[in-house]
Amino acid sequence: MGERAGPGRGDGLDFVEAPALSPGPSPAWRERGENPPTPHPVNPAPIGVFDSGLGGLSVLREIRALLPHEPLLYLADSKYAPYGEKPERFVEARTLQACEWMIGQGCKALVIACNTATGHAVALLRERLPVPIIGVEPGLKPAAAASRSKVVGVLATANTLKSAKFARLLASLEGESRFLCQAGLGLVTLVEQGQTVGPAVRERLEAYLTPMLEAGADTLVLGCTHYPFLEGAIRAIAGNRLALVDTGSAVARRLARKLDEHALAAPPDAAGHDRFVSTKDAAHLRAMVAALLQRQVDAETVVIEPAPAF
Repeated sequence: MGERAGPGRGDGLDFVEAPALSPGPSPAWRERGENPPTPHPVNPAPIGVFDSGLGGLSVLREIRALLPHEPLLYLADSKYAPYGEKPERFVEARTLQACEWMIGQGCKALVIACNTATGHAVALLRERLPVPIIGVEPGLKPAAAASRSKVVGVLATANTLKSAKFARLLASLEGESRFLCQAGLGLVTLVEQGQTVGPAVRERLEAYLTPMLEAGADTLVLGCTHYPFLEGAIRAIAGNRLALVDTGSAVARRLARKLDEHALAAPPDAAGHDRFVSTKDAAHLRAMVAALLQRQVDAETVVIEPAPAF
């Protein structure tokens, strides 16, 4: 940030004194004996929030709660959801393609609100794109710290569990807890269909959670941004036996720090607004925002093609 020029006359210029004006009321900061407020950097550009589908809405919810003044652009790549069982090269290339589109929409920072996309593509995004990139990852470290039994369940997509990024995270915590990792096959699809409770959801969750509970797990990492929307169904099975770890609020705080570090924050008195776009069905996205976030919004369908061929 540049330095503010002072009021001195040491620049060799001559000044003509203006007639004295009647003084107005003193500003409140002067009456309190304080320094004048520092101007806040103004950047009305949107923050991009990207997910393969609807799971990133759980992260957007936390960002909106923490940063009500920031404009947000949410992109759901629902045409190609879910990413959790797609080839790694497809996920990497498609995430880059989608994020380049968001940069073209003027985004000043990007949140990759998808564990699978973060695991496979965040390094490439940070190399290629000219804006701050914030990813998400399963909250293994806070879960290990919180667990009393030192047995932690991890529910994530198959691709997240197979990623090199997850392997490094797991290795860094070796010896701190026993991690029981389970691919939540089918759960993302159920959430995408608007099913967060009901027999199909319960059947899958019981199959995944029962072995964890029997092994003594007292903490469960929600390793996919879709899974916070299943909290009610998880509680119906596990009650209070499992503490749930969701990193959405931590992502929002990290985003806020990045905006400040890069002087990208919108002024705190700005009116934040949201734009929702989908690569498949705007009406479905609008309905799911209403169901999952209890908000009535407009949504658009966009075309980001051709998709990578892998």
